[in-house]
Amino acid sequence: MVYPYFFVLLAAILWGMTGTAQTFLDKDVSSIGVATIRSAIGGGLLLVVVVLLRKISFRTWSWKWTLLAAASIALFQGLFFTSIRLTGVAIGTVVTIGSAPMFSGVLEWLLWKTRPTSVWGIATMMTITGCILLFINNGDGAIHIGGIGLAVCAGVSFAVYTNMSKKLMAQQEALPAVAMTFSICALLLLPFSISGGFSWLAVTQNFWTMLFMGVMCTSIAYLLFLSGLQKINSSSAVTLSLAEPLTAAMLGVLLVGEHLSATSWCGVAMLLGGIVVLTFAGRKNISNENRKA
Repeated sequence: MVYPYFFVLLAAILWGMTGTAQTFLDKDVSSIGVATIRSAIGGGLLLVVVVLLRKISFRTWSWKWTLLAAASIALFQGLFFTSIRLTGVAIGTVVTIGSAPMFSGVLEWLLWKTRPTSVWGIATMMTITGCILLFINNGDGAIHIGGIGLAVCAGVSFAVYTNMSKKLMAQQEALPAVAMTFSICALLLLPFSISGGFSWLAVTQNFWTMLFMGVMCTSIAYLLFLSGLQKINSSSAVTLSLAEPLTAAMLGVLLVGEHLSATSWCGVAMLLGGIVVLTFAGRKNISNENRKA
């Protein structure tokens, strides 16, 4: 059964479109403002849908895991965007996305007593190495210790979000889970973005860009991610999310006219190799578990 892995991969591909989409926004738009509106659209639209379809019961809802997931994903966005401003996109992305799988594996082991497999270890090392090689020549930022620290904390936050969402998905369906998590996330981010205002949304290009980011890169992406997360462990899901920087790099080549060096192409190959190893080896593990059951 390979579809859970493809769901997570598709989610990562949609996340990878975020960077390219943001190039269509005005340059003076606040990153936290973008995160707030993106979360509000992504969660708010789904919340209206689940309420109309009566797919949610607020009285029996799993508030503990929802609040923890919402707080961690809100923290992730704030830390990640701030680290990028201090260190540059390349370094911030490598440290954040590259560290998240390791933290996720450790948290999964400590919290849920689920020991990561050797296949996960091999695939994670391949994808992290690939991520480093992909961005090694894109030194668009300085080594800023504070920025590196924030990027590491962002990696921890995403790992926490994934593990909290795993617990949430054991009790709730994916559609209302995404709706509630990102609606609360938007409320948590609002105090940090309201000072900059949201008048920039009145610009047609900004509005349609944010609608795309809210619906495709948030609603649909996280629906796919949580649907896949129901069937695979948190550490594997976070490792597969490394397809995000791979997608961003490929879109840069295909749409923006960027060029990758030979080292970067080696990174692409390593990333793809790690994803293939984890996906198909994981499929065998799930099949074996089903036979035992």
